[in-house]
Amino acid sequence: MSVQLYNRFLALLVLMVLAAAVALAFRPVRRAGGGLGLDRSWRWSAFLLAAAATAGSLIFSEVIGYEPCELCWYQRITMYPMVVIFGVDLLGGQGDSRVRRYALPLALAGLAISVYHYLVQVFPDAGAGVCGTGVPCSARYVEEFGFVSIPFMAGAVFALIVAILLAFGRPDQQENP
Repeated sequence: MSVQLYNRFLALLVLMVLAAAVALAFRPVRRAGGGLGLDRSWRWSAFLLAAAATAGSLIFSEVIGYEPCELCWYQRITMYPMVVIFGVDLLGGQGDSRVRRYALPLALAGLAISVYHYLVQVFPDAGAGVCGTGVPCSARYVEEFGFVSIPFMAGAVFALIVAILLAFGRPDQQENP
């Protein structure tokens, strides 16, 4: 698969992820007080999102050769542990009611960094001095459809993970798998 085709494929996937995040954020609440419990299918979804984002970032850097900037590293630092957190949760079988406590702060931090990084790409003067030596944070290796860049992709995944955890991750309403 060519790099251009890979970039286009990921951009399309990310747009679908973003649509899912928006749909999940605006879904009607079924119970007074909130979510439905993080059942097994949603736990798998969160795990697969984090794993796919991790694999995608590693393919970008290790296979394609895109050197990550400083903000990219911070996003990786927040995404990679979520693969382990959701993976351990799935291995436990019953679902750890504390998964939200561990994953939500990481996902929110990653989302904030992604949004800031995207703004630095759109308005390069806003990020003057953010990245030290090496690759500038305003560099765009990927720009599909005129707006989908790597920080945009990461932000969409973080947004959907946040939506999943907020909608289905209430520890007091866990459902058995």
